[in-house]
Amino acid sequence: MGLDWNLHLREQLDHHWRVQLRPGLDGLTDGEYFWEPAPGAWSVRPRGTAATAMAAGAGDFTIDWEYPEPSPPPVTTIAWRLGHIIVGVLGARVAAHFGGPPTDYGSFRYAGTATEALAQLDAAYAAWSAGVTALGVDGLQHPCGPAEGPYAEESLATLVLHINREVIHHGAEILLLRDLFRHDRQRSTP
Repeated sequence: MGLDWNLHLREQLDHHWRVQLRPGLDGLTDGEYFWEPAPGAWSVRPRGTAATAMAAGAGDFTIDWEYPEPSPPPVTTIAWRLGHIIVGVLGARVAAHFGGPPTDYGSFRYAGTATEALAQLDAAYAAWSAGVTALGVDGLQHPCGPAEGPYAEESLATLVLHINREVIHHGAEILLLRDLFRHDRQRSTP
């Protein structure tokens, strides 16, 4: 009997989601969401107050962005990192591969509160997970197609592994920022 690679690939990310990332985001406050851990940090900001010339977004809030990215890249806030996961990592891929609504940095309505951002994250993760599940084992072998540019001929399994790495990586950064925020507040409180 062969391995159920679909199950194993999903479980890699789902374990992180259920045990580390999502529980670690419970109680996220607006103060943490918008906290700028370093000068010049990129964030999600009210329209018209962007820190970059190429800020993107369709609603009352935009995400700081520049292309090409500056070197060294700026530190980013929890708001920015959540926006990146929701839009660039999960949302655009759900749209391209699983029939989700079109999602891109320019047309997305970024969250103005931590609660709204977590609801967006939950929805994006649920849609990604359902899409990967629906691929089954055979679907993982299909090529990604033109939506993935130079990786069009790579398998969807390769894309799933990439998305797993992205969510785990950025999720760990977000949880570290929460730790730093708490430490910063404890240090500054007499």
